Amino acid sequence: MKAITIMQPWASLIACGAKRIETRSWKTEYRGPIAIHAAKVPAKISDELRDYIDDIFFYDYPLRRFINGIKADGAYDCGNLVLGKIIAIADLVDCVRMDGFSRLNCPSEWHIATDKGTLINIQEELYFGNYEKGNYAWILDNVRMIEPVPAKGKQRIWDWEPPEGMCEIK
Repeated sequence: MKAITIMQPWASLIACGAKRIETRSWKTEYRGPIAIHAAKVPAKISDELRDYIDDIFFYDYPLRRFINGIKADGAYDCGNLVLGKIIAIADLVDCVRMDGFSRLNCPSEWHIATDKGTLINIQEELYFGNYEKGNYAWILDNVRMIEPVPAKGKQRIWDWEPPEGMCEIK
């Protein structure tokens, strides 16, 4: 199975369904199942973004199973999320080149039109990716959380052999 390494909190946001688009500076022709690997090193994010993500993890998409520890103030930080493990399987269904926009210049009803004719409202996704001109939006669908499986990540798309009896989380 193909896999992609993604820093936390982005990997967990994909696993819980809050993030349906992964942005990259390079395109891929690959379409099909792809394992979502949470990198060993978390991303550094702003306090504003952390507060926004807190709401997603704790209110919109309860994700406590991916959190290894909570700070005394009730917040998580990216280092407390599961690291160095495959946490979900998704279907990579499209790769769309971006024309360039940001939260500041994106109309609330702006959509990405995929090759399959699907329209995805991008407004909330703008917090979770880099949509600058020339980047690519990788459209993910049918995301399934799995019990985290340790794996050594790599750059770009890489091959991963799922363990026998791997189990999806209901």
